[in-house]
Amino acid sequence: MTLLNLTWKSLLNRKTTVALTLFSISLSVCLLLGVEKIRYQVKDSFSSTVSGTDLIVGARSGQINLLLYSVFRLGNATNNISWDSYQKISQHPKVKWAIPLSLGDSHRGFRVLGTNTDYFRYFKYGQKTSLAFKEGKPFSQLFDVVIGAEVARSLGYKLGQSIVVAHGAGNAALVEHDDKPFRVVGILKPTGTPVDRTLHVSLEAIEAIHIDWKAGVRLPGVSIGAEEVEEMQLQPKQITAFMLGLNSRLSTFHIQRQINKYKREPLLAILPGVALQELWQMFSIAEKALVMVSVLVAVSSLLGLLTLMLTSLNERRREMAILRSVGARPVHIFLLLTFESVIITFLSLLAGTLLYYAALILTAPYLQQSFGILLQIQNITEIQWIRLGLMLVVGSVVGIVPGYRAYRQSLSDGMAIRI
Repeated sequence: MTLLNLTWKSLLNRKTTVALTLFSISLSVCLLLGVEKIRYQVKDSFSSTVSGTDLIVGARSGQINLLLYSVFRLGNATNNISWDSYQKISQHPKVKWAIPLSLGDSHRGFRVLGTNTDYFRYFKYGQKTSLAFKEGKPFSQLFDVVIGAEVARSLGYKLGQSIVVAHGAGNAALVEHDDKPFRVVGILKPTGTPVDRTLHVSLEAIEAIHIDWKAGVRLPGVSIGAEEVEEMQLQPKQITAFMLGLNSRLSTFHIQRQINKYKREPLLAILPGVALQELWQMFSIAEKALVMVSVLVAVSSLLGLLTLMLTSLNERRREMAILRSVGARPVHIFLLLTFESVIITFLSLLAGTLLYYAALILTAPYLQQSFGILLQIQNITEIQWIRLGLMLVVGSVVGIVPGYRAYRQSLSDGMAIRI
């Protein structure tokens, strides 16, 4: 009987405790791989939320604040910017396209974005992927609305359905524009970005629903119906922000300086990539803490393996003594326990990896729908291979400790145990 066969039979003889240990280490392996995967995908999701946009312009504040409300639909602008400033900058010879953004309203917790049809033409995400329609088309009439994939899925909306927009952001929006309902004319395909959780209407529609409002309050005794407002001049006076695409990226910093020194009103132009990096650095401490927790879980599971082998060693002294009496050398005893540790660790790594992929397949749709995190099923990355290799090495080293103790036990000491 070879030493490996003997090791395997020894493990089967203690299958219950071995299985529990294997399960514990497998969970830690799954957690270790999963944390790295989520960390990478969240960072990638942040970076791919908007692409192909050279500058984002808004009222002067912080660049992270501007990025959050213009791209991620989080928070609110400190101030609006005038329509005249938007037109002047968008007509600059070096500007290829401009997308106006107007925020401030919501629908059942989802943000409403006022823009124009250039949004569907020029806005890109991921690897410069354009928006695509699952059903319908862009808005063309005043009270048309195009909804994101998550809005349609969560609220069960279909084409042609009537919806009412509320004044204010989030679930706390109190007053509804129920006198001017919208009609769903388009549903976008999933993007894994905040676009999925946004309702898109025209800038003129934003003006229309606020035509009888002033300073965020409905004017008392004034009511202008939907049919009447369609005959009115609805050019916006203010917008929240706008995105710019330039003819040449070489002119990015030049245009940025011009906007930041704009004399008509205080404006801020940011580079989305730079702002995203700054935003991610804010989460670096939490990211490192999460990785550290997963590493500590892996270490604790391996320490559990060491504890199991050491506590069972005294009970196996007669087994070792019998092996010595039939010709096994001390080095064979040492290798037996070391091989046990290697086999348990290897099987745990294999089971943990399979559990990791199973968890990815089961949770990927939920994470994309609930948090906009797109978990792609990919091969093990280099850093994940390194961590698996380190766990195998540490697991092998763990077996050296009980192996050495068994190596030092003498034959007479083992035979002296009473049963």
